[in-house]
Amino acid sequence: MCQPLPSVSEITSLQIDLVDLWHREDIGKPAEGLMGLVFSNHEFNFRLWHQEDIARSPTVSDSEIADVKRAIDRLNQARNDMIEKIDDEITRWLKEQGVEANDKPINTETAGSAVDRLSIMSLRLYHYQEDSERDDVDDQHRAKVRGRIELCEAQHADLSNSLQELLNDLVAGSKQHKTYRQMKMYNDPSLNPEIYKGDG
Repeated sequence: MCQPLPSVSEITSLQIDLVDLWHREDIGKPAEGLMGLVFSNHEFNFRLWHQEDIARSPTVSDSEIADVKRAIDRLNQARNDMIEKIDDEITRWLKEQGVEANDKPINTETAGSAVDRLSIMSLRLYHYQEDSERDDVDDQHRAKVRGRIELCEAQHADLSNSLQELLNDLVAGSKQHKTYRQMKMYNDPSLNPEIYKGDG
């Protein structure tokens, strides 16, 4: 029997728990199925977040920046690939359930993209909370950070509710689901002129 789609609260709880865990322990083995894909997407965002921090450090050398930029490119491509895989898994699940919605409206954002945005929001919330607990900042800075935490929490709740509504509509067949391919040209050696032209 086909397993039900996880709820959005299950997805966001996993993301929030993993951000905290990964700051204390090595990243472990992902879960299975759709949650395994959510795990992997979240891992790429976690790694990206910290590479982006390094890239903006004024003490990082030019050669280190080059290494970080290449790492960011690899991780960002992997993250986008995982968004597609999440959407592909939802497509597979819907087909297995016999859900037909070819003539129904399409959401402006796929479920996989929303899962990705929630992943980034969980990282933002963790790091804003971490920043609010610093000993080297004044009350004005803490107040600014607290305001941003409140805004992030509201946005996280709004997006969570919207994604749950979308998943409910997909399961009910009242919304059509598609995977939109990223088709990044700059990562394809046959499409990026800076690569295929070479030294010529």
